[in-house]
Amino acid sequence: MEEEEDDSNDWLTTYADAITLLMAFFIMFVSFSKIDVPLFEEVAAGIKEEIGGQTDSDRPIFALHSKIQAVVDASSEMPPGAIQVGFDEEGIVIDFLSGSFFRHGSVELTDVAKTVLKRVKNELSEPPYDIYHIDVEGHTDDIPVSNEQFPSNWELSAFRAAVVLRELIDLGVEPEFMKAVGFADTKPKVPNLDVLGEPIVENREKNNRVTIRLHPNL
Repeated sequence: MEEEEDDSNDWLTTYADAITLLMAFFIMFVSFSKIDVPLFEEVAAGIKEEIGGQTDSDRPIFALHSKIQAVVDASSEMPPGAIQVGFDEEGIVIDFLSGSFFRHGSVELTDVAKTVLKRVKNELSEPPYDIYHIDVEGHTDDIPVSNEQFPSNWELSAFRAAVVLRELIDLGVEPEFMKAVGFADTKPKVPNLDVLGEPIVENREKNNRVTIRLHPNL
């Protein structure tokens, strides 16, 4: 009489198939919509963990975020809060307060700012980050600017973004992966005025910034 085959682990095959189908469905679903990159990596890594473990390479956005945060933490020359690192739906967002990043009364980068940008560039030199897109955005507060060099906040914000972009190019970043744009005061991070219409000085300082966005070429 033949021994009956042990089918106690058959459920694992079914389970693995189900997880694989789930991941395929998830990839197909996001391919038809605007991809939230951090969320995509978080879910994909969770699925991979269920079917056999994961490594840091499964979550490159999160790994890069940790590296950039380490760069910021090591930049003790910068005042606390002068650089903030976070996420949006495309990738990593780095905000640099203009008051600490440019020399007073000018659009010239400080020596500390150049050092920070060099460290950020170094983190973008290795795959897969060497083909990440870099968007540089200039932002101002709501105080109108009008002088011979900058007729309005638009020119000021665009010039600041271009200065940062030029520094990154000089450091060796490939120009085809970069762009610079000025938004003037149209995209404040926090309200410039309180409910009574009075200016909030610390908020204006936060809105006066240059933002660098790092995201994969999707």
